[in-house]
Amino acid sequence: MKILKKAKDNIFLILIATSYILLFVIKPDMGVTSIKNSAYYIKEMLMIMPVIFVLTALLDTWIAKEKITKYLGKESKVKGIILSFVLGSISAGPIYAAFPMCVMLHKKGASVRNLVIILSSWAVIKVPMLLNEAKFLGIKFMAIRWVLTVIAIVVFSWIASKIVKDEDIVQKEEKASGLTLNRGSCMGCTLCTKKYPEVFGMQGKKAYIKAYDSEIDKERLNQTILACPVRAIHFNE
Repeated sequence: MKILKKAKDNIFLILIATSYILLFVIKPDMGVTSIKNSAYYIKEMLMIMPVIFVLTALLDTWIAKEKITKYLGKESKVKGIILSFVLGSISAGPIYAAFPMCVMLHKKGASVRNLVIILSSWAVIKVPMLLNEAKFLGIKFMAIRWVLTVIAIVVFSWIASKIVKDEDIVQKEEKASGLTLNRGSCMGCTLCTKKYPEVFGMQGKKAYIKAYDSEIDKERLNQTILACPVRAIHFNE
């Protein structure tokens, strides 16, 4: 049973490993190339993602929920759309760096539509990319492509907002006596389990709240909350 549970928790990794094995058997050269490319991207992620998690945590601390709801929420309308385009366009780094930030923004009230715009802008109309596009393909090509892309993003973001609801976005939370843990945001760093092992444990590379009997140590819990790099832990008395 334990083996089956482990397999279920790591099904994605098992599928990837199986794909690589099949690739090595069928086309060894392609298998070697795939391993090299994967190693490159893993190295890149290990360098970039810790910085992104820290920046996301700082933004989560500094920016009030009311501000996010006002400027990026469902009622933000045109100003929310424009701000979303600006946030995505001036961003730096690969697209996967945007995912933790979008989780944080959604948790604080950003609408699905604006999240789609941020991610799409980040992927296809970033300012550094536009400058290179103009350099190699010409300003006219870049400008026309930019206008058409912006129109497409606006249309698809509206469609996505009609299909995808807030509850469809992963926000797995555990609650216990005022203590909340967002497992969807958890990056599996294990800091909480080291700081407060009586309350937090690890399950499937994600932290969870244990069933604790003793009264919680608020000072120790506060230190644990501050240690979490993605601010996935909250406590309301």
